[in-house]
Amino acid sequence: MGLARGAGVLAAWGCAARSLASAKVLGLLGLSVMATLAGCDNSPWPKGAAESNLIHTAIIENTPRHLDPTASYWNNDTLVTYQVYEPPYGYHYLKRPFELVPKSAEKVVEPTYLDKNGQPLAADAPAEQVAESVYDVPIKKGILYAPHPAFAQDTQGQYLYHAMKPGELGAKRSPWEFEKTGTRELVAEDFVYALKRHTTTRITTPIAGIFSEYVVGLKEYGELIKKEDAKLREGLDPASQDRPFLDFRRWPLAGASAPEKHVLRIRIKGKYPQWKYWMQMTFLAPVPWEADAFYAQPGMATTGLSLDTWPVGTGPFMMTEYIKDRRIVMKRNPNYRGEPYPCEGMPGDKELGLLDDCGKKTPFIDGIVAVVEREATPQRNKFRDGFYDMEVFERTDTGIPYLAEADDSEEVREAYLKKGFNFPKSPDVNSYFIGFNFLDPVIGHGDTPAAAARNRKLRQAISIAINWEEYSKIFPKYAGVAAMGPLPQGIPGSREGSAEGVNPITHTWVDGAYQRRPIEEAKKLMVEAGYPAGRDVKTGKPLVLNYDVYYPPTPERKPQIDWVVKQFAKLGIQMEVRATDNNQFQDKVRKGKHQIFWLGWNADYPDAENFMFLLYGPNSKSISDGENTGNYQNPEFDKLFSQLKALNDGPEKQAVIDKMTRIVQEDAAWSFGYFPYASAAVQSWVKNSKSAILVRDPSRYLKLDVEQRVKSLRDWNNPVLWPMAVLVLILGGAYWVARNSLRRRERMNARGEILA
Repeated sequence: MGLARGAGVLAAWGCAARSLASAKVLGLLGLSVMATLAGCDNSPWPKGAAESNLIHTAIIENTPRHLDPTASYWNNDTLVTYQVYEPPYGYHYLKRPFELVPKSAEKVVEPTYLDKNGQPLAADAPAEQVAESVYDVPIKKGILYAPHPAFAQDTQGQYLYHAMKPGELGAKRSPWEFEKTGTRELVAEDFVYALKRHTTTRITTPIAGIFSEYVVGLKEYGELIKKEDAKLREGLDPASQDRPFLDFRRWPLAGASAPEKHVLRIRIKGKYPQWKYWMQMTFLAPVPWEADAFYAQPGMATTGLSLDTWPVGTGPFMMTEYIKDRRIVMKRNPNYRGEPYPCEGMPGDKELGLLDDCGKKTPFIDGIVAVVEREATPQRNKFRDGFYDMEVFERTDTGIPYLAEADDSEEVREAYLKKGFNFPKSPDVNSYFIGFNFLDPVIGHGDTPAAAARNRKLRQAISIAINWEEYSKIFPKYAGVAAMGPLPQGIPGSREGSAEGVNPITHTWVDGAYQRRPIEEAKKLMVEAGYPAGRDVKTGKPLVLNYDVYYPPTPERKPQIDWVVKQFAKLGIQMEVRATDNNQFQDKVRKGKHQIFWLGWNADYPDAENFMFLLYGPNSKSISDGENTGNYQNPEFDKLFSQLKALNDGPEKQAVIDKMTRIVQEDAAWSFGYFPYASAAVQSWVKNSKSAILVRDPSRYLKLDVEQRVKSLRDWNNPVLWPMAVLVLILGGAYWVARNSLRRRERMNARGEILA
């Protein structure tokens, strides 16, 4: 009995001690919750980010694949490339139609035409008389490269980091981990070096095929570089990523030279008016040889140190942080000279405040923070809450989903208007389409005339079946105008919207509008192609085709993929969906392992050539690493393309464009898809925003109203306090109960009796 009584006392004291501890914990937790109520913050950014002069934006799915200007030819890359690099020309930020203006060049020049004897010709000389076009481009003096260790020198003028030995790189993963940096002036030879690099065997060169047709001697130069590169790598491990520096300064190129320190001379075969547009693209951005030499050293490639991740340019911004598939940060280039903001624009620009900063030095912002987003929902939510200033920096269609949501709900419309969401919708010069790999035996050219005819009918049937008008109704967030051919409105030579522009394979012109041909006509073509009801007439097996897309089947994207599958199912065709990320897709198409694919194209310059070259035979992706992803080849089309590139806008050029368009319509080179509307999602506190696909360097003109951003973030993200208050009350009640229980036990004897 005595032992039992002792155990009871101990148990009572243990329970009291636990109650005391619980009371203390509950009390402290309640105090902690109450202390944090006022400071509750749902921001995904570090503290103080809202007060910074940095633009925050999203990267869709992956960090850019190529930031090397020789290799880069994907829209995602332009977030970085056009902010870091400065080609000779650019587009006027505000004027429409688009007007070329000098960027790193002093002025936009007209070529000098020469005949076959090297004698000058008149500016309006017929193309057949022009043997060569010579561009002498003056380069601005005093332009400096952004700081970089590639330029660092000692007191004797020797480069500090150009002779590193294996292992010396150590744990460095960024140029900013080197102790010293340097800079130097931009010179014409840097543009010459950049043009020569298009013949390299070290990296992908998507424009090498096109440039070799125009730049005097570039094709032969490419053969020379292959031989010289083979000599350099003789006896080395072919699998090694460390390769000797390929110094293009050693070998002159007839078509590119620097007759003076700040004069770039480019010689073009024949008459090619579109060359001026290539000079506003980063393919002709200057590349300093020092950067090439620096990144060619042992260990650099394996640690991700290259121009593909750490570009070196003269633009207003420079890369300061790169975390693959997570985020990138660009900060202001301290060596940037500060080009003035434009003082002219279009009617209405002044009223919109787009001329308020006339003549002021740019850039106005301190940098850009871009974060990878795998899915669209969190990406849009962050924009709605104000955490992204621009939803996706380089995209001009991100405003369309918000417009669609506002149309569906008056409540949503009012909420968006209250937040200042006002995204004007307009047509732009881009397109989305479904393409066919013409190297594929089932869907492509075919190895016999009979096979070619059957495959053509199969493509025509598919083109009728894919109802792009329906697509825009089902997916209003991705809406656009169903395309009749490869050229969108806004590109000189386009017949879109007219009876002359109708695609006779897929549509008819009825009462002033396009009307898609009935599915019965597509099924008839399937029979003629040898696939009645989607089965091979010879084997009886179902026709199974592969569908390649460059994005994963997320909940946001899967309905679009399913829609495409259903379009083919109308004809009894079964689709095997092969969804990958963009990098894997690019690898696949280079190897020609694709069959049917989804693709988009944003214009690089306002000329028909920029779309027609996507179907030009010598520009095939899987053969010559060009931008003809479908590897389409048609001798008549290629011949007309050669004529097109020498013509100025006018009736003669229009006739050639019409013939080329009719050829690809009849061949069903693509299911021509749609031309999306443009409307960029940009917050109201981002000033001077005037989105257009062709203007890829808007960062230097943008301006942040930081005070408005801070206020909006505070107003839009007020914490919901009542659940927290209820929690505090519950905790307080629990604390009160525990406290009273403890006091009761303190007055209780071992028999459980309450003492007075």
